[in-house]
Amino acid sequence: MNRPTALATTSRMAVGCLLALSMAACNSFNTRPGDSGANCPLPEHQNLEVALETAQESLQAGCAGEFDAYLDSLLTIAQGDPGPENRERFSEFLVWSTEQGLLSRLQAKALYNRYFSVKFVSMAGEYNNCALSCPRKHRLLSELETELADKEIGLMKVSGDQQGYYRADRLYQELELVLEATCTACSAAR
Repeated sequence: MNRPTALATTSRMAVGCLLALSMAACNSFNTRPGDSGANCPLPEHQNLEVALETAQESLQAGCAGEFDAYLDSLLTIAQGDPGPENRERFSEFLVWSTEQGLLSRLQAKALYNRYFSVKFVSMAGEYNNCALSCPRKHRLLSELETELADKEIGLMKVSGDQQGYYRADRLYQELELVLEATCTACSAAR
């Protein structure tokens, strides 16, 4: 009969304790903003100017890894008081983010255009090219649809620019049509 020795039992207990401690340590790194107490609180003030200041302070204080969560929170807050001035506020926030080294100029420009411009950043390349677009047509259409939803937030809900959003929606429909026509023509040419 093999009975576990005291040494083997102690070793198993030690390994179990180490695993439990490792899992606890990993869980402490998987917190969302706001979960960690005062470390990276998301802006809660409903005034966009105050919320922007709070976000900037937190981002400078070591919460740069949570930039996307801060941007989402600010966009939600801005929806409570839509207006054309919000577009300028977000532009200034993205310029500030670039100056702080949180984003590159290209990232800031892409984010601004994704939410506040009629043109689509998802289709920056040659979309009427058979070899590039048709094999990934469904993914491109999905990206365009997601970006149109972001434009609805930025243009209509944050900036109050219904005309701009409707232009983006028309452009989306045109891009969808051109992509479909291109891929149909490419299929017929084979």
